[in-house]
Amino acid sequence: MTTISILSVTNDDGGKVYQAVAGKRQGNGNTPGEALDAVAAQLGDSEGSTLVVLQNNLPDAFFSEPQRRRLALLMQKWRAARDSGTEFSATEQSELDALVQSELSASTLRAKAMLDSLIK
Repeated sequence: MTTISILSVTNDDGGKVYQAVAGKRQGNGNTPGEALDAVAAQLGDSEGSTLVVLQNNLPDAFFSEPQRRRLALLMQKWRAARDSGTEFSATEQSELDALVQSELSASTLRAKAMLDSLIK
């Protein structure tokens, strides 16, 4: 089964967009449907059935409020470094990468919990 998580994210201009994630595939859009279409176009017929999870971007048991705040701060700092052409520290990049991976893992766990609750 392919799990697609759809997250509300802030783009470079500070606006809200949606990002759909299915494993290593990602698609973006102005609506959850656009993001889903973008990532679904990358999936082959052999992917089998699909579970779509729309994340409301609120803290939960899988990704806490402190993690969300830190991720938002690091993304803001990363964008500022990129936009000004300055270097983003390796330490903060490593922390950012770990938080992004944690959120992706949280999406998978969230989807599994949701599926488990439907099966019961």
